[in-house]
Amino acid sequence: MGFLKWLIILIFQFYYLFYLTMAQPDFTFQSPCKGNETEYPPNGAYHTNLTTVLSSLSRNIDSDGFYNATIGQDRDRVSAIAQCRGDVELQTCRDCINNATRLILEKCPSKKSAFGIYDMCLIRYSNESFIGTMSTDPRFSYYYDGDFSNPQLFFNQYLTPLLTNLRTQASRGGKRKFAANVIEAPDFQKIHALVQCTADLSAQGCYDCLTAVYKSLPTCECYAKWGNYHLMPSCIVRYEPYSFFNESLLTEAPPPLVSPPQPASLPPPPLPGKADKTAGTIIVIVVPAVTVVIFMVCFPVILMKRRKRKLVNKIESIRDDDTSSAESLQYDFSTIRAATDNFSNDNKLGEGGFGPVYKGKLSNGQGVAVKRLAANSGQGDLEFKNEVLLLARLEHRNLVRLLGFCLEGTERLLIYELIPNASLDHFIFDPVKRKCLDWERRSKIIGGLARGILYLHEDSRLRIIHRDLKASNVLLDAEMNPKISDFGMARLFARDESQGITSKIAGTYGYMAPEYAMQGKISVKSDVFSFGVLVLEILGGQRNTCFRNGEYVGNLLSYAWRNWREGTTSNLIDPMLRGSSGLVADITRCIHIALLCVQEKVADRPTMAAVVLMLSSLSLSLSVPSKPAYYMQIDVSPKISPIQGYKSRLISESSRPAKIKSICLSQNEMSISELYPR
Repeated sequence: MGFLKWLIILIFQFYYLFYLTMAQPDFTFQSPCKGNETEYPPNGAYHTNLTTVLSSLSRNIDSDGFYNATIGQDRDRVSAIAQCRGDVELQTCRDCINNATRLILEKCPSKKSAFGIYDMCLIRYSNESFIGTMSTDPRFSYYYDGDFSNPQLFFNQYLTPLLTNLRTQASRGGKRKFAANVIEAPDFQKIHALVQCTADLSAQGCYDCLTAVYKSLPTCECYAKWGNYHLMPSCIVRYEPYSFFNESLLTEAPPPLVSPPQPASLPPPPLPGKADKTAGTIIVIVVPAVTVVIFMVCFPVILMKRRKRKLVNKIESIRDDDTSSAESLQYDFSTIRAATDNFSNDNKLGEGGFGPVYKGKLSNGQGVAVKRLAANSGQGDLEFKNEVLLLARLEHRNLVRLLGFCLEGTERLLIYELIPNASLDHFIFDPVKRKCLDWERRSKIIGGLARGILYLHEDSRLRIIHRDLKASNVLLDAEMNPKISDFGMARLFARDESQGITSKIAGTYGYMAPEYAMQGKISVKSDVFSFGVLVLEILGGQRNTCFRNGEYVGNLLSYAWRNWREGTTSNLIDPMLRGSSGLVADITRCIHIALLCVQEKVADRPTMAAVVLMLSSLSLSLSVPSKPAYYMQIDVSPKISPIQGYKSRLISESSRPAKIKSICLSQNEMSISELYPR
């Protein structure tokens, strides 16, 4: 018995170390303090009560993944709940709640109420009593970017019966109030659906919360989508064309691993004795333990291998005309870890929306740049796959070259050729470094960018709209040739498609075309607009947003248009470029082309093919540009963000609400990918 006892302990220790290191969830936080204005003073009674109740959540989570508590009196009273998704193991649940309580205080400092959701858990706290009360505000809705061929058939015959059945199961489902299922759907799709209410609700409260979501589906723009994700304080509804929850829970009575033989006749029962008790004890302890361990160890491994194989198969399917296999694009995590000296800070080149970027050197001496997905990144598998699948089949001297990728547990790595001179924004916006960029080099950068974008739009095997063209996504090689990078937000179009509409606005404010930022309309002209902004920044050495020139404070586009109309375009030119009259004439022509690209009307903007022709042929006459987008009639006060200034104008000219936030770009111009509440 002593040997068996230690064997069982060792098995469970192995499971604990293996499972928790290999199957940690990808944490993605969602808008925790939306619309909350009430604040509490630091180090006061409310702060003490909030800290106390949040610190108690993870350790008090019960086996059903729920805990609620209230502490304090009157104005200093804090109520809080924590709940995990119904298919999440207890230890994973506690890890998720731990992360949530830490991050919600960082995201909502001094806020008296907040609501935060990870993929596997949620927490909510408030100075108002809300436990047991159904709430559907705020609501966040995300859509899978793909439409069914017959939305009405899909909704009426497949989705409605599925969700109705899940609502009944969840509202009657005991404390967890969780239900999930998988069904076959049209277009060779499977629909994986999950609903859950918070455990503090009554059965009727859960039913009402889910009904509120269901009623809105036929009238929203998500009607025809393959997948939806709706998150509210009291319930969630999610369905996707891929697996995202533990489907083993759908089987109520799983078959045994080995079917026992059926004897013709049973032997007479043995006489009771010590040996029989010992044998029975061994069987009772060992068999369930070994079964649980085998399942817990094997399931995460199989799941991760399936996800990894799925991505590799997809890459191979798009490289069928290539001699190389997608397997050759894969790197071992240990190889990249060694190349970057275990991702040391000394090798860190910078950080973007995807995560940190490290330089490294492979064993063959080749220099690489490694982009590592951060755990708190707003991006994830979708952007990772997008970049791999696109760059695996693109090759152009003005596009960064992807060498490979790495999938290891929760690690997501992209390995690129090492570009020695960092990104364009490190030069063009630095008053010292931009001295290295004379007119010849800037002209070469502008021409290279135009040819790279033209390749994406017209000359590659795909039609690709980058959606995030900006100075920090343009890398410069040793000869200062530009290379477009960061394709995580890129959108793939069929060759005969020219435009589309997306519900996910992804990109960087200041570079986004107005029809895209305001209405989600995307086309090749969206990239043309971003290119025009880039050209003006390259020629002037200043950012489009947070722009200041003497007493003028506003945006670069308005300043350029005003000087163009007044015949003072020399004011736009970087003082370091002002020289002979012939040089100014060439730069002025580039300003003219840039103004054509940033015109407010989509139809007035040239294609990239026309832009390349205009840049290469100085004898070609140019049309007169019209007013640019985001044009402001008067200067804006330095206390007001430029985007705030033209945001108010755009809202007044549009009958629909704007989906643009008032922000001033950070120093490193990190990409912003926003999913907006409906």
